[in-house]
Order: sequence, then C-alpha cells, then structure tokens
Amino acid sequence: MALDADRPRAPRAAPHATHKLKLLLRREFWEHKGGFLWAPVWAGGISLVLTLMALIFGEVAARRAAASGKLQIDGDVMINGLDLGMITSKMDAEDLRKLAGGIDLSMLSSSMWPLIVLGFVVFFYCLGSLYDERKDRSVLFWKSLPVSDRDTVLSKAASALLVAPTLAIGAAIATMFAFLLLLSVFVLLHNGSPIQLLWGAGNPLANAGLMLAAIPVYALWALPTVGWLLLCSAWSRSKPFLWAIVIPLFAGIFITWFDVMNLFDLESGWFWKNVVARLLGGVFPGTWIDVANTDGLRFKTPGDMFGHLDALKAMYSVLATTQLWIGAAAGIAMITGAIRLRRWRDEG
Repeated sequence: MALDADRPRAPRAAPHATHKLKLLLRREFWEHKGGFLWAPVWAGGISLVLTLMALIFGEVAARRAAASGKLQIDGDVMINGLDLGMITSKMDAEDLRKLAGGIDLSMLSSSMWPLIVLGFVVFFYCLGSLYDERKDRSVLFWKSLPVSDRDTVLSKAASALLVAPTLAIGAAIATMFAFLLLLSVFVLLHNGSPIQLLWGAGNPLANAGLMLAAIPVYALWALPTVGWLLLCSAWSRSKPFLWAIVIPLFAGIFITWFDVMNLFDLESGWFWKNVVARLLGGVFPGTWIDVANTDGLRFKTPGDMFGHLDALKAMYSVLATTQLWIGAAAGIAMITGAIRLRRWRDEG
C-alpha cells in the first residue's frame, strides 16, 4: 500500500476543446431556455389556438348557412352542414393539384410563428449576451474559470446561429403536424378523407425537410447580424440596443442625404439593402429570398414551391452569391472584434 501511495500519478489530460464548447453551449441553453425553447413552442401553440378558433367559427357559419338552405355545391343543398365527401367527388385532377398547393401554403403559415419569434429571440440574445454579464458582474466568475474569451464568444455565436434555429425549426415542424391533425379531425367530422385531402395532397415531410435544410443557409446569412450585435454588446457601456440600431440607421440617412453611393455608381437603396438590412434583419429566416436564383422554376401556383425539389435548389443558390460570403466574412471579423473587446472590457 505504501508503494502505491508513493507512486507518482499520471498527469490528467486537459479537457478537449470540443468538450469545453459542449459545456458552454449547454450553459447558454439552460440560461436562455425560455427564449430558445419555450418562446417558439408557445408561438406554435398560439398559432394552433387561433386555427382552432377559426375552425370553430367556420363550423358555426357553415351550420347556419346549411340551416337557411344557402349552403349549396353545384346546386346540391347540404342539409347537415358541409359535406367534404360531396365536394371531393366533384373535383378533377387540376382542382386536387390546386388543393395541394393551398394545403402547403396553410402548413407554411401555421409553422411561421415559431420562426418569426426566432428572429426576435436571436436579436435580443446576441445584443445582451456580452453586455449583461458585465452589467451584473457575472463576467468576473466566468473569467475565473479555465475558459477563454474566444470559446465564450464562439459558444454564444453558435447558440444564436445553430442551437436556437434548430430548436425553433423543431417547434415549427411540430406545429405544422399538429395543424394537420386539427384539420384531419375537421375533415373527418365532415365525411372527408384526411389522407386524400390533407396528408396525400400536401407535402408535410418534404416541407419539414426543407425547413431542416435551411439551417446552414440561415447560419451563414445571419452571421453579419450576429457579429454586429455581439460587437455592440461587447463594446457599449450602456444601452446596446440604442447603439446597435442608431449607428446603421444614421449611416444610411447620412449616405442617402449626401448621395455618397453615387461615387460608386450605386443608389442609396443599395446601402440600405446590403448593409443596414443585413446588420439588423439577417436573423429573421427567409430574408435571403430576394437574392435566391428563381429563374426557370416551374411553379404554377405559389403552393407548388413548397415541397418541390426546385425550392431546395433555389434556397441553396444563395450560397453562390457574393452578398452571402461578403456578409459572412464581415460577421466573422466582427465576432473576432467582440472576442478582443471582451478581454479588456470585462471589468469596465
């Protein structure tokens, strides 16, 4: 036993960098669980409640119309309310195709609520992530741990660019399927087939896959906004929201007022679109649509694009644009600036 006690112990290996990042990401999630997880879930729940209210209102209106004899389809009066089986029997292939487009649009509308909330959550999370820890002095505790400023800031950027959108898209997909289940109950109550009218006509799995495929595009497109907000959060001594908003807006007003962009043969609108909007609005999903390549797409109705392979091609065409990569490079540069600022701004 004495020999074992005197034997030198092997040095313990330092934790791997990925293990540190995992712990930091877990910390960010638990500290901001309300915004990352519950805010999109509640937004999806509100969307479903409004859908249920709309279905109840439509049911009451349909029964009143049936009672008064005003509810007719091609001259056939519906006595017991809306009969979806009768309607389906009179639909041809073109009508069913249009129905599928309408179902996909409805699914998109129901799932948009968590994604809209995502933009606000990421915006205010980035804006306060480095400022709040200085304000409440918790930065002194975190600086005492063997975690670098680089790892801390990168964990916050990864939380905004990957963790938050993944959770929000999960909530959006769950909302979409719950929306279809609500409609399925409504269809069953009116002698219709949910498989024919909803699940078969629409493309729920393809739409869910399209949302998941949007995560890397979102992360790259949101980089300049996240970088700018983190930089303002690390730099400002007070009111980071005011600085983050005022500086781009006043720059846009100044450039518009004095026609500065004319020196580069560009209009002032270019600066508002490619600088101001990218710094402030890139965290909202879908803001890249105006730069996507939609030439030659075979969409006969707006609903055809959802679940269509061409929609995936159009979304990933953004990766071939200079706007995305220049913005991503600017975002990385601003995140680097936020890391350096945190090193000497931590104690004011």
